[in-house]
Amino acid sequence: MPMKDLFDRIIENKGPLGKWASVAEGYFVFPKLEGPISNRMKFNGKEVITWSVNDYLGLANQPEVRKADADAAAKYGSAYPMGARMMSGHTDLHEQLEVELAEFVNKEAAYVLNFGYQGILSTIDTLVSKNDIIVYDVDAHACIIDGVRLHHGKRFTYKHNDIESLEKNLERATKMAEQTGGGILVISEGVFGMRGEQGRLKEIVALKDKFQFRLLVDDAHGFGTLGKRGAGAGEEQGIQDDIDVYFATFAKSMASTGAFIAADKEIIDFLKYNMRSQMFAKSLQMVLVEGALKRLDMLRTRPEFKTKLWENVNALQNGLKERGFDIGTTQSCVTPVYLKGSIPEAMVLVKDLRENYGIFCSIVVYPVIPKGLILLRLIPTASHNMEDVSITLDAFSAIRTKLEDGIYKRLSASIPIS
Repeated sequence: MPMKDLFDRIIENKGPLGKWASVAEGYFVFPKLEGPISNRMKFNGKEVITWSVNDYLGLANQPEVRKADADAAAKYGSAYPMGARMMSGHTDLHEQLEVELAEFVNKEAAYVLNFGYQGILSTIDTLVSKNDIIVYDVDAHACIIDGVRLHHGKRFTYKHNDIESLEKNLERATKMAEQTGGGILVISEGVFGMRGEQGRLKEIVALKDKFQFRLLVDDAHGFGTLGKRGAGAGEEQGIQDDIDVYFATFAKSMASTGAFIAADKEIIDFLKYNMRSQMFAKSLQMVLVEGALKRLDMLRTRPEFKTKLWENVNALQNGLKERGFDIGTTQSCVTPVYLKGSIPEAMVLVKDLRENYGIFCSIVVYPVIPKGLILLRLIPTASHNMEDVSITLDAFSAIRTKLEDGIYKRLSASIPIS
């Protein structure tokens, strides 16, 4: 067989999403929202109600938060500290943030990470050896899947939130671990960010009576939004103490960049000295560390933000259900709306929604979800209001009628595929 140029495959096959680039880029993908992060922003020069910003608690543009960020930037600039934590990037404020985070999520210790995606990826890579077995939810986020891909040992997926499937795979994993002399790591999300379902953490933890494993939970969407204090899905389900390694990002409720892991001190100490993404990468900058301290303080002391968030969530989700929309089985702020249609129909529908109804939300199509489905994903925040909800409900009713009447199908017939 003749050798090929490395780029031949890339040129010939742009991928399931890449093939739409010529008609999608800049509008459906890589769109440009402008103006202050809020319930209303600018898109293509027009004001739209934004349901695609992960600023759950509305902290991004709170005056106190903006001032803390600005003061930190003026004091430190954007470079300090230079270097990885182990070499020259460690400070008292990093330690203070870790102490406060650990206390908030009820763990012995925490470790602040420079990024969420590479943080969870590297955590998985560090926790397991080639003799260990990973068992994880098939609908896990891409960062978890990429972390599992680094694993040199065996791994099994269980059906999404299916405890019977998990149990069967734990039986397989147990037999294998007995042969390899390794252990088992189970991975679930606290909240699955596409569907909005909480991971069945309580039922997973109950399996510890029957199987020997450790549990890692990625609670990116649960931290700050769930639980009496906002400490996440574990607190919401009453099993926070049984989560062995807890991960959350600053990119959602904290409206910033960075992440943290929390666990027993011995586990955190091991991760600190072995996580490659932290050992060989720049420390989280001081402007982000000081900003995170301020955001965490507001999360703890200003429960009205979470209260307002859930008022908006309940109004939006109940309104959609009352109008007969399928929002799946969400148990969180994440609000999916499922419609039936093709990718070209989805493009026309979303353009109509944005241009003529002033609603901006994310569109999700195949291969992320099955063919023939359109998922419109809405993220309510504390910044939204009842007028936003009312306008959005009316708009969704209108576009559903057009979809069912075949209007979008006729309009989509001329959309080219690159």
